[in-house]
Amino acid sequence: MPAIPEPVHTDDEVRSYFDVVVATKEVWVIGERGGIAALLVLDGEWIGQLYVDPDHFGEGHGSSLIAVAKGRRPGGLKLWAFAANSRARRFYERHGFVATGGTDGDNEEGAPDVRYEWRPCASSDT
Repeated sequence: MPAIPEPVHTDDEVRSYFDVVVATKEVWVIGERGGIAALLVLDGEWIGQLYVDPDHFGEGHGSSLIAVAKGRRPGGLKLWAFAANSRARRFYERHGFVATGGTDGDNEEGAPDVRYEWRPCASSDT
């Protein structure tokens, strides 16, 4: 099983979705060389999206955006990660997130996922 399932939406559907996200959610972007290197979407206490372009892995963008999220939501955060995405899961765990549940694939992709939570009292990492 791949770490990230194949997309279930067309490019046009994704663009339309992000038009709504940008208008209604808190969006943070790191740009590099005229493009987007990383993206964070906050929706209440949820990290709705955290994406780092693979060409920018290891540059600290994900850690920078997690720091932004923790600063913006000091009471805590939640997110979902695909169970097969061990790289992302290790990343979140290094940043103090704890697995608190999961599904056997009750999502659009039909792929098992894990719910993570970060609470400031549960972690010394901020």
